[in-house]
Amino acid sequence: MAEEQSPLEERIIIKDLHTKEIDLVNRDPKCINEDVVKVDFEDVIAEPVGTYSFDGVWKTSYTTFTVSKYWCYRLLSAVLGIPLAVVWGFLFALISFCHIWAVVPCIKSYLIEIQCVSRIYSLCIHTFCDPFFEALSKICGNIRVALRKEI
Repeated sequence: MAEEQSPLEERIIIKDLHTKEIDLVNRDPKCINEDVVKVDFEDVIAEPVGTYSFDGVWKTSYTTFTVSKYWCYRLLSAVLGIPLAVVWGFLFALISFCHIWAVVPCIKSYLIEIQCVSRIYSLCIHTFCDPFFEALSKICGNIRVALRKEI
């Protein structure tokens, strides 16, 4: 027997669909940015053998690059993250809406209409073309080709 849920349980289930727990450790579980934004100091700045700067300059440059990249990203995400999340949420909602309410119904309508046209087309082909090509095949059916090589 199916258990009936109370209105409170139904509200909790509906709420959980929109506020599911997110993983704060692995923030890219599907690895969509695996090869795009992995840029480290060594990927951008490198000194070939024989043209080394002072060790202190190299260490300070590394630290400056790493810390500034980290904090710039954090500041940009703090300032623009939520507004861009709203924009992307709206955009994907709009795409979903268009797909559900316009694209799929148009495709289904087209398939229904083309089925009627397909039947009429098939009827015309079978009525007019089939007898013509059958007669043509009977005319040309007894043609034999022989190849001879003359020396």
